Amino acid sequence: MDKPLVTDFAVDFDHTDPTWVDNPYPIMDDLRERCPIAHSDRYGGMWAPMTHETVSAIANDTVHFTSRTVVINNGRPGDGDEAPPAPIGVAPPITSDPPFHEIARRLFLPAFAPRPINALEPYTRELCAGLLDAMGDADTIEVSTQYTQHIPVGLIAKLCGLPPEDGDLFRSFVHDVIEAVDLPTEERIERFEPIRDYIGAAMQKRKESPSDDLISYLLDSEIAGNKLSDEHVFGSILLLIIAGIDTTWSAIGSSIWHLADNPDDLARLVAHPELLPSAVEEFLRAYAPVSMARLVIEDFEFAGCPMKKDDWIFLSFPAANRDPKAFDNANDVLIDREINRHSAFGLGIHRCLGSNLARMEMTVALEEFLKRYTKFELIPSDPTKFSQGQVRGPRRLPIRILERA
Repeated sequence: MDKPLVTDFAVDFDHTDPTWVDNPYPIMDDLRERCPIAHSDRYGGMWAPMTHETVSAIANDTVHFTSRTVVINNGRPGDGDEAPPAPIGVAPPITSDPPFHEIARRLFLPAFAPRPINALEPYTRELCAGLLDAMGDADTIEVSTQYTQHIPVGLIAKLCGLPPEDGDLFRSFVHDVIEAVDLPTEERIERFEPIRDYIGAAMQKRKESPSDDLISYLLDSEIAGNKLSDEHVFGSILLLIIAGIDTTWSAIGSSIWHLADNPDDLARLVAHPELLPSAVEEFLRAYAPVSMARLVIEDFEFAGCPMKKDDWIFLSFPAANRDPKAFDNANDVLIDREINRHSAFGLGIHRCLGSNLARMEMTVALEEFLKRYTKFELIPSDPTKFSQGQVRGPRRLPIRILERA
């Protein structure tokens, strides 16, 4: 059954409402002015801070807020799921609380350090070039399904030793976990079974025949002399597939969407490719794809809000990045912005482990795209469609090619 539409986001906030999905930024501005922390009874109770100060404070507070689960839905941990209890959570380290979080995070650091990520650049460039070759000389292209969604799939598949041909399956996992949050808890649990089966089979294969990939690496890793539990390995691979694909897919797509809608920025970037590093950072700030979630651990008051145990917190890094108290001209996209300490990769202990990978993918994807297409535009009769939920990016992005290199 369809949910009622939101009429006032201050007291009935919903990040899946069509108005928010279509364009959340004016809503953020309005809430920031009259209600810095919105509330909702939806999803069993939710708070949504809209200022950089409050988002940062919550992101850095592990005493009052738990990360045990980070996707807002109608259930709560323990409602039929088999997630390990805090501090591990279902997808460590992103769902881990201190002190376990630091231990789980440290396992990933070598794989996502600058040197191994830079070594993936030639593969990424080849992947992007192949996708662009496949588009041929068409006058119109659909950027999301023909280009952006395939780039992170290729990288995550390579890192995990999984078949890139399973991309459609990975994207179905992303949809079921991140977007289908309005489903009843029982149905979400049922939809999770194919994910459990897929990752479980990949783990079993590597137990029998280890290989040079992250799944084998995690299976061979130890904490305090003990191998990681199967639940820990499963959750970490789940995190790589879901977060590693959806976020970068969205960030690359939003960047191309902006350029298609802002011809001056496109022309400037084509003429001055040396601006690409600052442009990437600005696209990350202005169109930060990710909002995380926390749960309130026990009843307490935060910034005048009477928060209750197990209330959700919608932790909007996009809203923090648009706060005029944190950034000059916060709603203007300035591709040469010099001071840009944005929060697109999060704040606090859970800052994104994959930031080096995401930046590399974005940079290469945009470089290769702009080498082929030097002028393009949106198609008003075929509008862009954005994803709903806690990761925002174009899921359908038709553009018209006006000039090729």
